[in-house]
Amino acid sequence: MDTTAEPRVLVIGLDPYRVPGPWDPEPVAKAIEVGLAEFAEHGVGVETCLVGLDGSDDVTALVENALRARRWECVVIGGGLRHSDDQAELLEQVVNLVRRHAPDAAIAFNSTPAATYEAAARWIG
Repeated sequence: MDTTAEPRVLVIGLDPYRVPGPWDPEPVAKAIEVGLAEFAEHGVGVETCLVGLDGSDDVTALVENALRARRWECVVIGGGLRHSDDQAELLEQVVNLVRRHAPDAAIAFNSTPAATYEAAARWIG
């Protein structure tokens, strides 16, 4: 998602449609949309980098490309990467990529997909 304002915030998270398992991704996808819409309501530009866990993504390359695309004020790392012990290594990888490729960006963590703007707003003023 991209708003009309110059992007200042990058959201890195899991693509709910590409997370394996017997679950309904639709509620999470809708919550992500709600959270991203709040950026537009506040005139803050946002871009997303949603990666899959289905093996179809080179996660490192996708995240690096997103981080290098511009200077970010804040990078929000989504809960799907933090709330699962199975994703600890991926979370470490993402945090270290942010440190390496966006060292001046604040790092924020959302509590839910709908609270993504709230997480970024703590850092972007």
